[in-house]
Amino acid sequence: MTSHLNRKLIKRYQLSVGVVYIYENYAISEINEGIALSYENAKELLELGKAHYGKHTPFVFISNRKNSYSFNPTSHFKTIPVFPNLKGFAVVVYDSMNKEIAEMEQSFVNKPVNIFDNLDEAIIWVEKLIVSD
Repeated sequence: MTSHLNRKLIKRYQLSVGVVYIYENYAISEINEGIALSYENAKELLELGKAHYGKHTPFVFISNRKNSYSFNPTSHFKTIPVFPNLKGFAVVVYDSMNKEIAEMEQSFVNKPVNIFDNLDEAIIWVEKLIVSD
């Protein structure tokens, strides 16, 4: 028997760096075109995560990379300790260049990471990861 997470959107936030969709056990980000995402300018995003998931609700972060932007992968070293309940990362990419970048970023993360070419597959993986935990 397969268990499913609640896929009902809790809240959509329009931030300075992009849009974040909050669900019961996962958050989906869509960063704006051309943004240079860093730990410093992602603090608003981190605060949302803390407000919705605290330190106990298990969740997965899904990066839906619809737009082109830059990201310093060493920022993971600062963000991951903030969320002991973060179970993993899913990255959705739409071209081979972004897939290669996401594969390189995996080496900076000590959590399960998976790369997908569509959002539906990422959500299915998230459900399996959360339910199996």
